[in-house]
Amino acid sequence: MKHIIGAKPAADRAAGLPLPSARIVEVDADSAGQRLDNFLIRHLKGVPKTHVYRIIRSGEVRINKGRASADTRVETGDQVRLPPVRISDKVAEKAERPAPAREFPVLLEDEHVIAIDKPAGTAVHGGSGVSFGVIEQLRQARPQAKFLELVHRLDRDTSGILLVAKKRSALTHLQDQFRERETGKTYLALVTGTWAANKKVIDTPLHKYLQADGERRVRTTTADDPDGMRSITLVKVRSHLPARPGQGLPAMSLLEVTIKTGRTHQIRVHLASQGHPIVGDDKYGDFDLNKRVPKHGLKRMFLHAWRLQFSHPATGQRIELHAELPPELSEFIASSA
Repeated sequence: MKHIIGAKPAADRAAGLPLPSARIVEVDADSAGQRLDNFLIRHLKGVPKTHVYRIIRSGEVRINKGRASADTRVETGDQVRLPPVRISDKVAEKAERPAPAREFPVLLEDEHVIAIDKPAGTAVHGGSGVSFGVIEQLRQARPQAKFLELVHRLDRDTSGILLVAKKRSALTHLQDQFRERETGKTYLALVTGTWAANKKVIDTPLHKYLQADGERRVRTTTADDPDGMRSITLVKVRSHLPARPGQGLPAMSLLEVTIKTGRTHQIRVHLASQGHPIVGDDKYGDFDLNKRVPKHGLKRMFLHAWRLQFSHPATGQRIELHAELPPELSEFIASSA
């Protein structure tokens, strides 16, 4: 890789020197198949993701002299034009500071893939105000690893199974499975209220938008919305928890939630749209209830990636993994039963 950072060095900024001209990065075999946005995020260290998407939309980023979208996949030999970008000294210093090395509980590992049990509160990657995430910490902990890439994502506040590929071929194979809906992804979610046992399918399109402050949000929409994305969620009731009026807690339901599509915030928005938001959800939840549950031991959103089914990228064997509820969630359930 002809490595380039598009940000201006701190010394140049302090001296008031002009920005360097645009640079060209040639894609090598190890980067082939990556989405353009992910490729840029890896190579424009410290540049906010919002700015990365802005320079893509504006046409400042080019592949082989042509405009491209964020989801364009780069190929070996592609010439990617990176425009010069400015970042603050503070951000630049953060970008130069390596993530702390950290290993995570391993559910499965071989020469092709690692399945880890991600804790809540840890982002899967750096960006959007987060200096580093699981993948950066894992790379620091395993400096000998030639290739480590996220196969998919989990929200920062969601715990549970996360796949990391150790080879480019495994990454491509597994991402194809996710894209073609050949994986099985089931979460455990605790919601407010008593979920009706016959309410098993939510087939409602979702629409992504940005708030005035630039924060990403998702809402349900109608089938005729040109920007709506079909989203399907399957729900099975695992148990009902009785209300505890003396403690200010309503009845709640523990659900097994399987997503047939992998939209941003899909589970959170779909469940909230049915009048049963996830307990502890700070974006789409019951904010009054969220203020009360920490007193009872729940200090996070109750959403956990519990089961994952996929075909092994090398052998084709069907794999089923489970990550049991972490103590802070299982203990809250036990105290509420």
